Amino acid sequence: MLEGTTRPPDEIVALVPPNLVGCTVEKVAVNAVMAGCRPEYLPVVLTAIEAICTDEFNMHGVLATTMSVGPILVVNGPIAVAIGMNSGINVLGHGNRANSTIGRAVQLVTRNIGGGAPGGIDRATLGHVGKQGFCFAEDEAGSPWNSLAEERGFEGSQSTVTAFCGEGPSLVMDQLSRSPESLTRSLAASLRSAVSPRVLLGMDAMLVISPEHMARYRDAGWDRSRFLAELTECLMLDTDRIVAGADGIEEGLPPELAGHRLPKFRPDGLLVVHAGGSAGLFSAVIGGWKNGPGGSDPVTREITP
Repeated sequence: MLEGTTRPPDEIVALVPPNLVGCTVEKVAVNAVMAGCRPEYLPVVLTAIEAICTDEFNMHGVLATTMSVGPILVVNGPIAVAIGMNSGINVLGHGNRANSTIGRAVQLVTRNIGGGAPGGIDRATLGHVGKQGFCFAEDEAGSPWNSLAEERGFEGSQSTVTAFCGEGPSLVMDQLSRSPESLTRSLAASLRSAVSPRVLLGMDAMLVISPEHMARYRDAGWDRSRFLAELTECLMLDTDRIVAGADGIEEGLPPELAGHRLPKFRPDGLLVVHAGGSAGLFSAVIGGWKNGPGGSDPVTREITP
């Protein structure tokens, strides 16, 4: 396994929460073996560990919250193809060794080295299957848009891992929209319910757009900027219906926020990724956890050998 990286076995990769244990390359390799990784996957695992162990990602908080969230890893760049990662059919599911074992190795490091075991520091009320390991590649070759990594300041020639704290994916079905305007409104309707329809700005989300849905935007000549501008407008919400007590629901925004029109997400709070099988008019929304100080922000790191 150690032959998969040029980094020395005794190099400290990160202090792994919650116990802040110094984790070496060798210790990561041991867990990668247990997860079923191949040696060529190791640089991705090492970089993912570095990403989730930053203050910005706040892995300790991700573990300690009772919300059902965990690290979701998106791989961009040449390494995804080189190691055979899946960006197509069943992309968020099983069946690809690289996708499955990279995500699993990161979870094993967190548990076996950092001490983040369920029932201890990990206090998720329900959890989700993705907490066993959630890793996939973006379909860059099939997308008319810049990749997630490029949007986050990297070059297409660079291989990267983006760590996002999220819950399990929720399917978005729209089989009738033939115009980008209609599909955008449909996607916005699902995004308004991410985590809770009565929560604004405080939580990010990820939108995974499938190839058949992406074809609506490609055919109409929409680029990512046009899509995000239109989607953001569709996600401006009148607060009167979602303040505490509105419609007889005690959950909601503080009553003093009534009478406003606010966005569902903060600027850059929605991560958009293209992936999935070529057939099927489905996309997916992955709700996030609290963002900003005390919460978790997405982190993108370049993968090095």
